[in-house]
Parts: sequence; structure tokens; C-alpha cells
Amino acid sequence: MFTSAQPLVLSPSERTELETMAHSRTLHAALVQRAQLILALADGTAYAALRTRFAVSDPTIARWRQRFVTQRVAGLRDRPRDGRGDRLAPAVEAKILALTQQPPPKPYTHWTTRRLAARLRLSHMTVHRVWQRAGLKPHRLERYVASPDPDFERKAADIIGLYLNPPTHAAVFCVDEKTAIQALDRRDPILPLSPGRAERHGFEYVRHGTLSLYAALEVGTGHVEGMPAERHTSAAFVRFLDHVVATQGKRREIHLICDNLSAHKTQGVQVWLAAHPRVTIHYTPTYASWLNQIELWFAKIERDLLARGIFTSVADLRRKLLQYIRAHNTACQPFVWTYRNVKHRIRANAT
Repeated sequence: MFTSAQPLVLSPSERTELETMAHSRTLHAALVQRAQLILALADGTAYAALRTRFAVSDPTIARWRQRFVTQRVAGLRDRPRDGRGDRLAPAVEAKILALTQQPPPKPYTHWTTRRLAARLRLSHMTVHRVWQRAGLKPHRLERYVASPDPDFERKAADIIGLYLNPPTHAAVFCVDEKTAIQALDRRDPILPLSPGRAERHGFEYVRHGTLSLYAALEVGTGHVEGMPAERHTSAAFVRFLDHVVATQGKRREIHLICDNLSAHKTQGVQVWLAAHPRVTIHYTPTYASWLNQIELWFAKIERDLLARGIFTSVADLRRKLLQYIRAHNTACQPFVWTYRNVKHRIRANAT
């Protein structure tokens, strides 16, 4: 029978690391339990209490205690395995891979490790390891939109040409609007980030209204011009174009890259273009707004501000949008656009 030994002596850094591990929700459960066990031993907890608390035997407690004494925190992790037990006949692995890429029996829509393992009379971990080595993830689903535009190649080449070979004495802007940005406030206080716990927001929220954000990304510099607006209209779009043009020299050629939104093609926009002959709009192909670099910036502001932001009013939302744009512009950089077969498909726009 094992008896309680002298308490382990931990350094302050070891105790901090062990406490972080003991409260982790991402580490393997066995590693979390080992950290908790060592902390309990360091507090002088008797073996009898440890057996009950952790449902382990005295030899197990003694083994992990000795591992910690000799190897400290690093000794709590599993030792590397030689992998000899994971070897699988090539024919079996090939069969797993082939069946994975075929439809499963009805009514199922995709294979799972357990479903395929039952079909082949293997362990689900064997299937998991084969999938992992092959990079197969049947549980994942991605969606795409194919452009039906018959003129896709020409329009795409025109836009990508502006990215790769912009006119020498011209400004190129990617322009669009992010609509229906909600000013959401939370009813409950935010619980901050802590070791082992993510930042937490309450489920209940209060809507204070919405704004649209018109934005223009200058391709050469990454600088962004922005204009929040309460309404998403063609007139608001024209006002924003006036703002963008005003930032450039009076004789400078300007190219605007826009998607096919109806508000970008109204009679009002056509009249404005006729009054500004130095401005040219290049429309992306149908269902191909991903060609517009401003979408990358919209994704960035969504991650950095909007997805987790707390906004007490529409005015607060407006203020924080403009604050974000100012912060972005202090260290802005252009996006680097890459494309294959440039010589074959992209015309040069240099003048």
C-alpha cells in the first residue's frame, strides 16, 4: 500500500504553468488530469484522497509523481511512439481511400470514421489516421458560386491587369459598400479572456439600428476612404464617388473597380460618369465580386471590429467605423495579388 509522500516543491513558474494546464479546455483530458494530480500532490493531498478524486491507482500516482520529479512539467506529456503499431497494409489503406471518395449508402450524405470503419470492419481510429495522412475531411463542406457571365475572361483579365500592371499615372480604387451593419449592444457584461477560457458574450442583445459603409481601397497603397451612410442608395454611392475623386489631383486618371450591384449602374451614376470623363468604372463579372480587393478589407474589418464589437448607438457605430479606418491608414499596405498564366490571360494596362 502506498502512503502519502512529502509534498512536491514547485517553482512559481511551474505552478502557474500547471494551473493553466489544469483549467485548459483544449489540452487532452489525460494531460489536464496529470496537471491537476501534480498540483494536488504539491498541496500535500494524501494518496487515499487522490485515488477517490481522480479514480486512479496508487502505482499510477507514484509513476506520475516520479516522472515529474525527474522531468518536471515536460514529463507529464506522453512520450513519442515509434509508430510500429499504426502500420497498415497498403491494400487496406487504398480501400479506405477509394471508398471514402464514393457516396455512402442511403440515406447518409457523407462518411464518418465510425460508419466507414463498420463497413470495412476496422477501428474508427485506423480510418481517422488514414484520412489524416491523406488530408481527407468528409465532415467539411464548402460552397462556391460559378459565374455564368459569358464575358468572364475578358472582364477578369481587365481587372487583374489593373492590379498587376496599373497605368503609370493613374489611381486605381476598389469600391463597394458593406450594407446593414448592425449597431448591437449586449444586455449582459462581457466576461474577459482568462487562462483556459475564451472571452464570453451574452446571447441577448439590443438592436440600435443599422448603417452602410461605403469604402474605396487604393490598390497601390492600401489606403482606404470610407463614408458611413444611413441609407444604401444610388445617390449615396454618387456622393461617395465625389468624395473619392476629390482626394485626387484634378487631372489624374482614375479607375474604379465595382461589382454589378444595380445601385452602381443607375442613370444617376451614368450622368455622373459623363460629367467626370477622367473616371472609368470596371465592373466585375457576374457573381465574381471576389475579384474586388475591397472584399478582403471588408473581411478584415469584420474580424477586427464588427464580429465582436459592442455598439451603444448608431452614432457609436459610426464613430468606431471611422476610428478603425484611421487606424488602418496609419500602417496600411497594399494587398499582393497573384495570378497564374499571367502572360497568356492578362493584358498590360501600363501607359
